[in-house]
Amino acid sequence: MTLGPLARHNVIFGENGSGKTSLLECAHVLGTARSFRSGSPRSQITHGKDQYTVHGQVAAAAGAVRKLGVRRQGSGEALLRVAGETVQSNARLADELPMLVLNAASFDLLVGEPANRRRFMDWGVFHVKHEHREHRQRFQRALTQRNHLLRRDKLDPAEIAPWSDDLARHGEALSLARREFVDALRPVFERMISGLVPEVGDVVLGYRPGWDASVSYAEALTRGFASDRDQGFTQTGPQRGDIRVTVNGHSAADTLSRGQQKLLIAALKLAQGQLLGLDGADVLYLVDDLPSELDRQRCERVCRLLGEIQAQTLVTCVARESLALEWFGKGAKTAVFHVKHGEVEPISRATSGVAG
Repeated sequence: MTLGPLARHNVIFGENGSGKTSLLECAHVLGTARSFRSGSPRSQITHGKDQYTVHGQVAAAAGAVRKLGVRRQGSGEALLRVAGETVQSNARLADELPMLVLNAASFDLLVGEPANRRRFMDWGVFHVKHEHREHRQRFQRALTQRNHLLRRDKLDPAEIAPWSDDLARHGEALSLARREFVDALRPVFERMISGLVPEVGDVVLGYRPGWDASVSYAEALTRGFASDRDQGFTQTGPQRGDIRVTVNGHSAADTLSRGQQKLLIAALKLAQGQLLGLDGADVLYLVDDLPSELDRQRCERVCRLLGEIQAQTLVTCVARESLALEWFGKGAKTAVFHVKHGEVEPISRATSGVAG
C-alpha cells in the first residue's frame, strides 16, 4: 500500500479489516523499527513471504526530504536506512520521525502497569535530552550486573560496590531528567485537561522517583542493601519510578469515568507532543479509530486540540462522517483517504478544514 501525498491532518477511513491500522503500523515501523501491535515480526509478514519492507520520506530543512527505510526478516533481524545510509540504532529513526500513538492500548497508561508510565516519561526525555540515552543505558547495565551479584550465594562487597556506585550515579541522573520532564509537562497538561475535561476539577500530575526522596539514591541503596541481598534484586530506584495523577486529591484511575480517563490520557499524549514541539521538533500522531473510543463531542475536543498543536496527524475511522475536517480548525490543511481491500484512494488532498 502507498499513502500520500500527506497534509498536516489526514483522515483515513474504511471498513474494519480494510487495512487502515496497517497504514498506521507502517508509519510506526518507519519511526521505531517495530510495530505498535503485539506479536512477533513473523506474524506481521505476508503469508508466503520471508520479510517486509517499509519506506517513506520526511520533510527536512529548506524543502528537502530525507528517505527512511526498514526491512525486517521473520527472524527479527532488521536493516535500517536513513538518507541512503545504513544505521545501527532505531534511535536514529526516532530522531528523524518522532511519533506518538493514541489507540485502545494507550488507555493502559493510566490504569495499567507502572512500566507503561515509565516508558511515557522516557519517550519525552529521550527526545528532549539526548544525554539521557547514555544514562539510561548505563543504569540498566549496572542494575542487571548488581542484581546478578545479589543472587550469588557468596557475595563479595568489593565486587558489587562499583556497580552500586554506577547505579546510584546514573540512577540519580535518570530520575532528575524524568522529574524535569514531568515539571515541564505539568503546565502544558493542565491546559490540555482544562480544554478536554473541564468538569473533573483539580487534576494534579506528580512524580515518584522509586525511593525515599528525602535521601539520595546512593543512601537509599546503602540502607536497603541487606534487604536487597535477602530478596536477590534491587528493590528501589528509577526502575520503580512512576507518575501519579490525582483528581481532587484522589487517584484519577479510581475516580474518573472510563470516558474521562480516555480524555485524560489524550491530554497527556497531546501535552507530550506539544512539549516536544516547543523544542523545535515536529511530532507525528497516529490516532487509531478515535470515534470508537470517544463519543462525538469528546472526539471533536481531541481533534480541535490536535489542530492547535504543532503536529501532523494520521487519524483513522470506519465512517467518513464520524470525523469532520472542520474540527481541526479553520484553514487547516487536511487530506482524506479511503481504504478498501488493502487499496488506498485519495478522496481530497490538502484542503481547508471544512465539513466532509
